[in-house]
Amino acid sequence: MYTVVVADDEEELRKAIIRKVDWESIGFQVIGEAENGIEALELVEKKEPDLLLTDIRMPFVSGIELARQVREIRPTTQIAFLSGFDEFSYAQQAIQYNIISYLLKPISMRDLTEELKNIKKKIDHIFEEFDLRKQEKTYIHEFVLPLLLDSYGKLDHPHREEQLLEQAVACGLVRSKSNALQYVVLATMVQDGEGVNRTAPELVHSVDLILKKYAGFYSFYMEGRVISLLLATKGAFEKYLHIMVGDIVQSTERILGLHCHIGVSRIQEHFTGCHEAYNEAMNALGYSNTKEKSSIHYIADEERVTSLDLSTMQDVVTELENLIRGGSREELQQYLEELFEGMRGENVQIKLKFLMMQMFSSIFRIVCAVTDEITLMKRLTFVEGSYGEMKEQLISVCLEARELVNAGKKKSSQIMCEQAMYLIEKEYADPALSLVGVSGRINVSPNYLSALIKKEAGMSFVDLLTRKRMERARELVTGTSMKVREIAEKCGYNDQHYFSYCFKKYCGISPNAMRQQIGEQQEGL
Repeated sequence: MYTVVVADDEEELRKAIIRKVDWESIGFQVIGEAENGIEALELVEKKEPDLLLTDIRMPFVSGIELARQVREIRPTTQIAFLSGFDEFSYAQQAIQYNIISYLLKPISMRDLTEELKNIKKKIDHIFEEFDLRKQEKTYIHEFVLPLLLDSYGKLDHPHREEQLLEQAVACGLVRSKSNALQYVVLATMVQDGEGVNRTAPELVHSVDLILKKYAGFYSFYMEGRVISLLLATKGAFEKYLHIMVGDIVQSTERILGLHCHIGVSRIQEHFTGCHEAYNEAMNALGYSNTKEKSSIHYIADEERVTSLDLSTMQDVVTELENLIRGGSREELQQYLEELFEGMRGENVQIKLKFLMMQMFSSIFRIVCAVTDEITLMKRLTFVEGSYGEMKEQLISVCLEARELVNAGKKKSSQIMCEQAMYLIEKEYADPALSLVGVSGRINVSPNYLSALIKKEAGMSFVDLLTRKRMERARELVTGTSMKVREIAEKCGYNDQHYFSYCFKKYCGISPNAMRQQIGEQQEGL
């Protein structure tokens, strides 16, 4: 069910549209109505409708300006214009502002209903296009790249592997959700006799011609390398892996006349291990010597398996950074405890020192970005001691860093909110004062500042600005003899009628009626 706000200054027509259209039967629900552009804008911000059905000619704010402002505060809201024939070309000027339909007045309720059905189909299509879960197929490339380049940490969804298998089937990478498949990543690079990298995107095709003889695969070119994800059973890898990489090297030398270097990862049993396999393949390729004609390097030959492979340390640091920035204290503590439990065994102190070196550098950068607090910085030193002592210090520093980051973010948020409030207080008389303008001067995005003000002040930027203008207007109405037009200008309104509308809405009475009321009260004294 899609939500709708109906806006038209003709009350009779607006009420007829709301009353006579069987909204529910065609998949809509009316959640608000407005008699002018300002009310429509306020309703869009507060109600967040899927559709705004509005007259092109509205009091206070033109249709095009209304569409522009709606796009800024609620880009997902679609807009349908009701316009007269002579206004059609005018309405088309707003085509870039999510205009989903133009309806010509006068229009019968039957024709309006039919057009609303068409609008629903268009919104359905937008939703379906965006919701990839409803698509039967996704591109393999869009699945494989994040699979290899992104980390799926311990704190991810417990059913991550099953989800990845479903996505692999959906995109056509595998035929069924078989648990028998295992995974290997190859990193291939070719060079000329001078050691210059000659790997080109066209090499993907050459590599694939060989791989398809032995295993399931997907290859792509990235920054002077061909990266290949191989899928096969354990038995197939044991039988063919060395053959296929040898085939690639020999074919490159014989046919292309180039030297070939390949890095081979360990065999992974789960999709969630493919990111680690990618790192291993790249690390293995790093053992290639440009003076060698060709070479094949298996990471298992070059580096021992440890309970916490140092090649995956960056993933650990990234996860800790994310938890320090946005995780709860409990999530951070749990991750650290699980991390240290997995580090027990040989060379644990070496691993801890390496982790400290990486983590302290990250903590210093994160904390300095949000606070001037230097107490923690003085503690970022290595500790010689037992496993327990080193573990205790690292956990303590991470938890303290999280508290400092959160306190710094809160302080920064308060400062930004105060800056916005100051600008409203100082420049409320400027008709051009806006959320976008203020956010630019504070050097934050409008989205961030809007959410920040709502959180800190409990109301929107527009509400704060309107409150300031109306309070000042009330002072001028009750305490001076200025004309209403002059008061409107001093309070940031170019249109006297719009000012009077806002004043009555805020104060419950028009400016002139308020003055008359005060005058009568004074005469009665």
